[in-house]
Amino acid sequence: MAKWTPKHEAPEPLEGPVVATITGGTIVWFVLFLVQLPFYGWFADHGHTWWLWTCLTGAGLGVVGIWYVRRRDAAIKRAAARREETPAPDGHPASRD
Repeated sequence: MAKWTPKHEAPEPLEGPVVATITGGTIVWFVLFLVQLPFYGWFADHGHTWWLWTCLTGAGLGVVGIWYVRRRDAAIKRAAARREETPAPDGHPASRD
């Protein structure tokens, strides 16, 4: 079997409101947990308590995700600011290409 090599470069990753998206998803998971909580007895009787714990786990992982994407966003902004401050070899500030 021949080794596969790409014929073109991969596109740039899409950037969007990542922090807002992760925060919104986390809120949805937590709301789903809260909505199902009053029905815990029914879930327990039918062997579906994993639905509640899945929602709670989604909310918990979402909190970790919020922490991660906020740090990532801050690091990207710091790197962009550093690039702006660093003079180019000709002595002028680096341009945004």
